[in-house]
Amino acid sequence: MDSAYQPTARSTPTRYRERAHYDRRAVHAILDEALICHLGYSSGGRQVVLPTTHVRRDETLYLHGSTGSGPLLAAKAASATGAGLPVCVTVAHIDALVQARSGFHHSVNYRAVMAWGTAHQITDKADKLRLMDNFIDRVYPGRSKLIRQPNAQELKATTLMGMAIETASGKIRNTHVGDEEEDYAAVPAWSAVIPVAQVLGTPSECPRQLPGLAMPEEMKPFRDGARLDEVMLRAYADTFGEA
Repeated sequence: MDSAYQPTARSTPTRYRERAHYDRRAVHAILDEALICHLGYSSGGRQVVLPTTHVRRDETLYLHGSTGSGPLLAAKAASATGAGLPVCVTVAHIDALVQARSGFHHSVNYRAVMAWGTAHQITDKADKLRLMDNFIDRVYPGRSKLIRQPNAQELKATTLMGMAIETASGKIRNTHVGDEEEDYAAVPAWSAVIPVAQVLGTPSECPRQLPGLAMPEEMKPFRDGARLDEVMLRAYADTFGEA
């Protein structure tokens, strides 16, 4: 497999092309660090974007939802014809706020991915059970072995679909304030890059916790103040053995 996705007309940015990244490891890391993705699709002449959860296994993204959710109903209908549902999946991380000396040059530092493919409903029971464990373990390594398995009603109420990544691109801005040269001396506005991070707090244990239970060793990275994106990337690597 190539180490990079091949740029296409739809995966090549029209602006700031120097920020585009096609390296698979970089794209995969941005996907794996995200807890939420946004799923775009067309149904009945309408364009819809919905937030959902995902897990990546190699070059396939699996997307989670309830049996009655719009994209999964559309994927079910498309899968019945053998065609599948064309979709676009996006994730984004905000890393900093950028204050400049003009409104035009205010910005944010970010890491983002857009991935395209065709989604199909997952119908095999064994595959669904395995993937439902993957959705748990990709956040909390090993936890699927500590909790009970889905019952028949939960399995029936959950729908999963898989999307082979046909093409993808990342886009990263990681630069400081960039103003017009004349503004540095002429505009007396305090300017800076302000880091932004989503961090974990102190766990609040269930009041009905059984006695004698302690935080599992696999949960130790979930410490107070830890960055969520870093914890997610480590959890993915601990669960699936890859970055």
